[in-house]
Amino acid sequence: MPGTPVGSDGEHELQERFRTTDRAERFYDDQVLDYLNPTMIEFMARMDMAFIATADAHGECDSSFRAGPPGFLHVIDERTIAYPEYRGNGVMASLGNILENPHVGILMIDFVRDLIGLHVNGSARMVDDAELRTTVENLPEPQRGRAAQVWVVVDVEEAYIHCRKHIPQMVPVGAERQWGTDSVRAKGGDYFGSKQSRKRAAAAAAKAS
Repeated sequence: MPGTPVGSDGEHELQERFRTTDRAERFYDDQVLDYLNPTMIEFMARMDMAFIATADAHGECDSSFRAGPPGFLHVIDERTIAYPEYRGNGVMASLGNILENPHVGILMIDFVRDLIGLHVNGSARMVDDAELRTTVENLPEPQRGRAAQVWVVVDVEEAYIHCRKHIPQMVPVGAERQWGTDSVRAKGGDYFGSKQSRKRAAAAAAKAS
């Protein structure tokens, strides 16, 4: 990315403190692009999951998981990608953050074949499904029970490798997916016992008072 500063002020301050500036500069020069090259585009086309990082206007962060058929992360061109947002729990934490702060970080990891990852950072905006289809060809069609409420369109600012050093290898296991379901059991129910924890805390508070 000639002429374009790479990395945050905090990164550079710590690189100086820990004397890693030379190593970091080599990474920036060799690995960080401001577009998707053909190998990155091919990689994204076969990914069926991604981790999405966002933050609100105050810097409060959220990290969320997204999944779909390979290609659900749709490459519009080398500088633009889009992914669908489906019906969820109604909280809309990621979209709410994007509404306040467009910066987004996407991490895709191939746990199965190549054991490698790809970071894509950029500026995001929300676009209605009908509107995006008027301008983007070959956008994935809605699947039964899974129509996108909105698309997140991301203008790519950085794209770079996540090294394979500690990526575990996994084996896919076939499973039936109940897309769009409101079944509490299918969605995992109160797996972590949060609802019961709240009830116990409320009962304890009431008893103490």
